[in-house]
Amino acid sequence: MGGRSSEHDVSLESARSVIEGLDPERYDVGAIEIPREGPWLLDPKKAAALDVVFPVLHGPFGEDGAVQGLLELASVAYVGAGVTASALAMDKDLFKSVLRDKGIPVAKSVTLRSGEASESPFGFPCVVKPARLGSSVGISMVGSEEELPAAVELAFAHDEKILVEEFLDGVEVECSVLGNADPIASVPGEIVPLASDWYDYEAKYAEGGMELVIPPRVSAESAARVQELAVAAFVASDCEGMARVDFFVRPGGDVVVNELNTIPGFTATSVYAKLFEASGIPYPELLDRLVELAVERRERRARLRY
Repeated sequence: MGGRSSEHDVSLESARSVIEGLDPERYDVGAIEIPREGPWLLDPKKAAALDVVFPVLHGPFGEDGAVQGLLELASVAYVGAGVTASALAMDKDLFKSVLRDKGIPVAKSVTLRSGEASESPFGFPCVVKPARLGSSVGISMVGSEEELPAAVELAFAHDEKILVEEFLDGVEVECSVLGNADPIASVPGEIVPLASDWYDYEAKYAEGGMELVIPPRVSAESAARVQELAVAAFVASDCEGMARVDFFVRPGGDVVVNELNTIPGFTATSVYAKLFEASGIPYPELLDRLVELAVERRERRARLRY
């Protein structure tokens, strides 16, 4: 828990909920905290022999495949996506490319690297975001050409690669996915920002910053399409364990994938858990299933020849 990213504090909060949610009669739980700087904080007695690691890290250096690679090298079972899926989902540019290749609808975007001219081929408003960051950090909703340079500068402060994306008007809907070989989708939920005009960092994490409406106020056909595409995006990006897939449902009912989070917020009141609770899987059972999926993958992969 913790980590070097700007989502350090969110990770700590999520991790405390996981620790509290794991049955002490079934699990001997230890915490490994990764500070923003300095050595990792761990109890040697707890870290000497690990059956399963539950990474509750958000953003770069935790959700992007870095820690997953370390655990692969150590041959330790761990919860959630592997190295490939973690790195792919973190890079919104590459993630969109893979989904487009699989025929899964995503927002139109152009990718900019340092020194390239900034413009919006989609007109205004548009969205400018770092390619490899989470929790709406460094993202701007750009209303005019005059606002574009500042938005680009902000995004480049967080990443060397950024996206200029078309603005999608519609209902923001999220769907949780759980599983390895046969993933299942939760009931979807509608995100209603209360702290701001759009689902930015404050709306996500401030007290009362958003409202989750279950089921979403979209047609039954659109809700079913969200579940279908959530699983499709999960499989296309080679995910295992868990993910939360975010969508826009357009006014005409079309469904577009926005992004996929391999380690979503993980408190008992976070969207990922609340959607599965509404689907009949309470938080403690959800944690049990994730641990079991981690062990299943480790045992399955141990049979491969390298």
